[in-house]
Amino acid sequence: MQNRSSKQNNTTRRSFLKTSGVAAAGLSWMSTSAAKAAKTETLALNGGKKAVTSGRGASKWPLYGKDEIEAVTKLVTSPSYAPLAGLESDWRKHFGVDYCKSHCNGTGALTSMFFALNLPPGSEIMVPSYTFFATITPMRLFGLVPVFVDINPQTLNFDLEDAKKRLTKNTKAVLPVHWIGLPCEMDKICDWAEEKGLIVLEDSCHAHGAKLKDRYMGSWGRMGVFSFQQSKPLPGIEGGMGVYKEKDDYDCATAFGHYSKCEGKYKKYNGSGLATKLRMHPLAAALLRSQLPKLEARNEAGARQVRKLNDRLLQLPGLLEQTYNRPDMKRLHYSWNMLFIDEKKAGINRETAVKALQAEGVSTSNFSYRLQHKCPIYSEARWWHHKPVIPELPGSEKANQWALPLPYFTSDQPELCDEYVNAFEKVWAHRDKLS
Repeated sequence: MQNRSSKQNNTTRRSFLKTSGVAAAGLSWMSTSAAKAAKTETLALNGGKKAVTSGRGASKWPLYGKDEIEAVTKLVTSPSYAPLAGLESDWRKHFGVDYCKSHCNGTGALTSMFFALNLPPGSEIMVPSYTFFATITPMRLFGLVPVFVDINPQTLNFDLEDAKKRLTKNTKAVLPVHWIGLPCEMDKICDWAEEKGLIVLEDSCHAHGAKLKDRYMGSWGRMGVFSFQQSKPLPGIEGGMGVYKEKDDYDCATAFGHYSKCEGKYKKYNGSGLATKLRMHPLAAALLRSQLPKLEARNEAGARQVRKLNDRLLQLPGLLEQTYNRPDMKRLHYSWNMLFIDEKKAGINRETAVKALQAEGVSTSNFSYRLQHKCPIYSEARWWHHKPVIPELPGSEKANQWALPLPYFTSDQPELCDEYVNAFEKVWAHRDKLS
């Protein structure tokens, strides 16, 4: 049982953290009363009491409620495909885009986008390796070749300076990915692409409602895609959306994936389409339509929740978060609250910190995301019109070496935030012995 002195130390430290805020960041953390209080507590790793004891269901997702249940029930009672057209209309109005088409998933939207490019075989598309496979592998179906670009290890996003070094005469397009809700610097990417005559595409599968300069992600490039898989910010359990600036791209992508909806010069292919059937299930569209009006408020609430935790944790030496620190950028969060540990400044290595934090009840790990350029498919010539070059990507490697993911709390969790701060404080106060 925790003694009275320990409880008082916890209260003292939590009170300090709540009142000091970011202003304490400039202080030497070990000299604060919070650090001194934490020093007196026994780590759970050494038999002490766990810091984190609450939070069951704090990261539950999706959060379907009455509106979603009613929308699905209505459709099951009177089945139709009407929700698809309704979702596309809602999407155009909400995001201010000219054309969009729903697909069975984000992979289908990406595949249709690559088809609509109509580029000659051997054309190169610059893309980060630090992404889900579907951003890249469908390229091979059309003779397109990925050029792997590094990421900035703190933003996890497309590194424009690295891309500039990899430009060749065959490069035709760039495809940045807005990783876990943080927008890429699309203004800089678009300026460079225009200078070099490159097509700009966007993988916005993590960025439903994120903005730069008050402009939505997915609307910067010639084409963009979104995913509605159940972990995503707008979950339809499964589903995807393609967004298009040019009608011909929209018509071409539609003819590829929607055999009965061909328009424009592709209208003659109605009934056969041009290859596949990638139609979204109407149940997904019904779920998405019921959630879209809530998206902005939900994103903002999630960002506020993350700040309540991160603004306190970032006072600890050696902890950083995924950010650009641009005031004209509006991000969202989902799936992970991604932190990083600078081992030298923290005075503790990631593996040791993770072990101690896990013992305290913190949900974290020695995170390592699968790097696409290391997957076998890219090194085997049989799958490609031109076999991709397999580069060294130190930024991507660094991201996997110092990432310290925390869960994204999908509801307000003041007690759990206190407990997480308590856990980190305890570990950081004892890091000299742990190291």
